[in-house]
Amino acid sequence: MGHIWSAFVRETFPPSTQFFASDVPDMSGKVVLVTGANSGIGKETARVLLTKNAKVYIACRDKTKGEDTIRDLKESTGKEACFLQLNLANLKSVKASGEEFLRREPVLHVLFNNAGVMTPPMEMLTDDGYDLQFGTNVLGHFYFTKIIMPALLAGAAQSPDGAARIVNTSSNAHWFGSLDYNTFKDSPARKQKSAMGLYGQSKMGNVLFAAEVARRYGDRGIVSTALNPGGVKTELSRYYDSFSKMIGNMVFHDVSFGALTQLYAGTTAEGANLNGKYLVPWARIGNTHPEAQDPQQASELWNWLEEQVKDI
Repeated sequence: MGHIWSAFVRETFPPSTQFFASDVPDMSGKVVLVTGANSGIGKETARVLLTKNAKVYIACRDKTKGEDTIRDLKESTGKEACFLQLNLANLKSVKASGEEFLRREPVLHVLFNNAGVMTPPMEMLTDDGYDLQFGTNVLGHFYFTKIIMPALLAGAAQSPDGAARIVNTSSNAHWFGSLDYNTFKDSPARKQKSAMGLYGQSKMGNVLFAAEVARRYGDRGIVSTALNPGGVKTELSRYYDSFSKMIGNMVFHDVSFGALTQLYAGTTAEGANLNGKYLVPWARIGNTHPEAQDPQQASELWNWLEEQVKDI
């Protein structure tokens, strides 16, 4: 357990960054999609990408919030993002959103699977009856990625470096999140878990999913990474108790830091060589929990995810 805590602390208190938003290369001609981009790290990621001339899709559930974000970003960057309605907690909605994107864009160069929910009330489930955290953070992103994969493969074929990128936002909470399939849907076993334990499990799922994408699609030009964006002040902590919020405000970083690691993975020349890697703050290659490096566990999770969406 000691090595887990030491890794957790190292990621929570990283050394000074050597990578900055100004280091993001020009993204002219690139199509990028960011899930959960109406606030927090996703919004900051979209903002930087717009300043670098990318065509940016903001994918989020709430149309009003998405359009407000697009207006805010237009004021701050002079560039206009595109809105895509995406409810990751409803699989039929995910399918409709992915198909709508393919109608609008045949090519996608970078997908930031950034959206997430953290420690909501235990009674909250997805519309399909899954634990809200696993259903949103893992299953919803898996299905959306599966649907728009043709555009990503086209992006890889079109890119000078032969790569399109999928950047999956995980967390250092994955260190405390072994998978328990009995808790993916509502059940007595799920009710015995803590909300934070279920969050850690979903973040482990993000790392395993990213690694399996890397194995299955790496030879077709897809570069798949997972990362811990760092301790950052965002709306993700909306369900924290008052004490935890106070501690977070003391030790967490400004949201501008939270976008750095995923921007590094998704845009830089170095990022094209990171297939299967796990990154930590700020823009460094890190280590995962040993379970997250188990190909058999990743394959089993993939098969389970495929089974959930085969009849949608």
